[in-house]
Amino acid sequence: MLSEVLLVSAPGKVILHGEHAVVHGKVALAVSLNMRTYLQLQPHSNGKVGLNLPNIGIKRAWDVARLQLLDTNFLEQGDITPEKVEKLKEVAGFPEGCAKHDHMAVLVFLYLYLSICRKQSALPSLDIAVWSELPTGVGLGSSAAYSVCLAAALLTLCEEIPNPLKDGEATSRWTSEDLELINKWAFRGEMVTHGNPSGVDNAVSTWGGALRYQQGKISLLKRPPALKILLTNTKVPRSTKALVLGVRNRLLKFPDIVAPLLTSIDAISLECERVLGEMVAATPAPEHYLVLEELMDMNQHHLNALGVGHTSLDQLCQVTMAHGLHSKLTGAGGGGCGITLLRPDLAEPEVEATKQALASCGFDCWETSMGAPGISIHSAASLDAPIRQALGGL
Repeated sequence: MLSEVLLVSAPGKVILHGEHAVVHGKVALAVSLNMRTYLQLQPHSNGKVGLNLPNIGIKRAWDVARLQLLDTNFLEQGDITPEKVEKLKEVAGFPEGCAKHDHMAVLVFLYLYLSICRKQSALPSLDIAVWSELPTGVGLGSSAAYSVCLAAALLTLCEEIPNPLKDGEATSRWTSEDLELINKWAFRGEMVTHGNPSGVDNAVSTWGGALRYQQGKISLLKRPPALKILLTNTKVPRSTKALVLGVRNRLLKFPDIVAPLLTSIDAISLECERVLGEMVAATPAPEHYLVLEELMDMNQHHLNALGVGHTSLDQLCQVTMAHGLHSKLTGAGGGGCGITLLRPDLAEPEVEATKQALASCGFDCWETSMGAPGISIHSAASLDAPIRQALGGL
């Protein structure tokens, strides 16, 4: 069992192309988002295990001795059934039938802590603090980034995987084999939250870069160059379930119209994959960015035709277009988030003016990038002071 403090981070994700079409067997491209979730694990010997989640105002602690006495056989491999989740609620000390969404983060922690650490001769005393740059519940993979961070830190603590950070290094990453194990456990954490997840979000957060997803099959793409974007949250709530159902109904009602739209979105995803491949093989050229912008415009129109647009997203596209920039929704649509591509030749005042225009619409806007590295481990000195402070002032 390791005794040093561990600091890890994992990225969120955006769907670049293929949302909704993916439900009907088409390709989706998912890309890591360099807005990260940070986790600090501090081992100690006070007989307690503590969890601090400042973003959602949760602070909990349990006696290790009490957890040690639990029968944890129900955690054995196999599906994570609603019964198992109910048992975790008992362990957490939640009242019966309690369904508060924030509590899911506590259940995921307890599930991964008990499952990964139960092989040790004794459960470890530790404090975990997690702080995230990602807004929750808007399709940016915040729950997956949380699960990936927990899995990586707990597996490293229990020496199931080695700590790859060497003395004097600022940041390091695990080997492909170790990432497989992190991803496997993170997926199980996602099952606690979502029941039947696709596995895309945790895969993007583990490996970073870009991946393609089609009919349950996930393939990693060569890491594309970091593409600078604006990520905008319209703050308009939506139901993914209702939007997916709306597309299905439209397909049933107008099969000859909607099926070609889905085929066309598939072709957009494949063309984007081809262009990103070219950008990896050679130096990205202005023409590459022009093609990426055109693909974003076409996909946005297709998504509107599927019925998953929203006036807030139209406004986002109009505002950015007025500044010569190209945007599309990302995820379920109907509000939620949109992405705007920032060409490398763009002057900073132009970007600032666009951000201010979006903010004046009442939207939240972040300047970030896609294609960031996946789960990483850091030295304390390499993290910015505000992150260290948010994690408890290292």
